[in-house]
Amino acid sequence: MVRKVGIREAKARLSELLRDVRQGGEWILTERGKPIARLAPVRRDDLTLADRVRRLEERGLVAPLGHEQRPLPPPLPLESGLATRWLEEERRHGR
Repeated sequence: MVRKVGIREAKARLSELLRDVRQGGEWILTERGKPIARLAPVRRDDLTLADRVRRLEERGLVAPLGHEQRPLPPPLPLESGLATRWLEEERRHGR
């Protein structure tokens, strides 16, 4: 639900409005009763990957690496079809 709030009131209640926006709320800011701006959550599509990772770090859902990332070694060579056979075997045994 989109709600309206005047600029003066929005300034006085900004922290409260931002908490509501973080939870998906949306506000129309008005000046003398006329809409002039929208306060809405940022869509995920609008954020870069770095911004999304930073948000996850801020929420404590992921931790920064703390060191330089090292490249992974190449995968071990397997005979053709072996991985598929292992997977099918695991499925048959319900693992």
